[in-house]
Amino acid sequence: MSAPEPTPSISVALCTHNGATYIEEQLVSILEQVPAPEQLVVSDDASSDETIARVREVAARYPAVALTVFENTPPLGVTKNFEQAIRACSGDLIALSDQDDVWHSGRLALFLAGFAAQPTVALLHSDARLVDAAGQPLGHTLAEALGVSAGEVASIHSGDAFSALLRRNLVTGACTVFRRSLVEFAAPFPSSWVHDEWLGVIAAAVATTDFIEQPTIDYRQHGANQIGATKLTLAGKFGRMMEPRRARNARLETNNSVLVDRLQRLGSRVSDDKVHRALAKLDHERMRNALPETRLRRIPAISRAFFAGHYGRYSRGPLDAVRDVLQPVD
Repeated sequence: MSAPEPTPSISVALCTHNGATYIEEQLVSILEQVPAPEQLVVSDDASSDETIARVREVAARYPAVALTVFENTPPLGVTKNFEQAIRACSGDLIALSDQDDVWHSGRLALFLAGFAAQPTVALLHSDARLVDAAGQPLGHTLAEALGVSAGEVASIHSGDAFSALLRRNLVTGACTVFRRSLVEFAAPFPSSWVHDEWLGVIAAAVATTDFIEQPTIDYRQHGANQIGATKLTLAGKFGRMMEPRRARNARLETNNSVLVDRLQRLGSRVSDDKVHRALAKLDHERMRNALPETRLRRIPAISRAFFAGHYGRYSRGPLDAVRDVLQPVD
């Protein structure tokens, strides 16, 4: 009879900035997980409040969990702050954490079971319950707020998260755990990308990802989130479609150029099919970024791309096609 596989060790990468208000509740929800993480890495971006003092005070109650603290002056910014924390993690699995959420009991056990059941999965992410500043449920989940479709979930479950993530990001860092081996392919994190988007698409490129459909955290929305989520009304959706396009489309082109470069540098670790799809996505974003300023003159190029299926494969289908017609330049 063979010996059972050892339980993977877990590190938590938690980034902070003036988070004293909520940090204790978050830390307790992390450190009282069963099993508990073996390491907590806190990377603080120039807090001017009592955040780090409270981190040390709470962590002292859990001496079995190794604590590493970085205090960054000047601040690194969200992506590089998380990269610093992640690089300092030594666990087999790395769980990302924001400073103001609350983990549900049994969260780490659920993720451990998910990785054990799917050895080829490099990254797992879950849904979250959205709550207000006082921790009261807002009545919907993160997936509902983002409008995640049944088709997108099915694509992820089938092992083709790469197709879903080429269209748009569905990975939220606060809900994410990944194998430390992923860092070899993802680092260094490009400054133009948000850390969770980058980890998700690289994981889908070199391996597979999956989605846990139940909420595993309370994702607090309090007006001061560096990155948050809101469920848009119809008016809000129309307002977003009417936001200026120049900066957004330039960013999408830049990000996908960076992605193609990284996938090509990873060589045989990424299939030719995925590289070709990333190149096609880049061509699509270049077309969108080069659209004429005059709305009527955009319509022929948008129509060609739409009927060729490019909007369906590489962005959000009719929604983005209409957005590209309507959005003002500046």
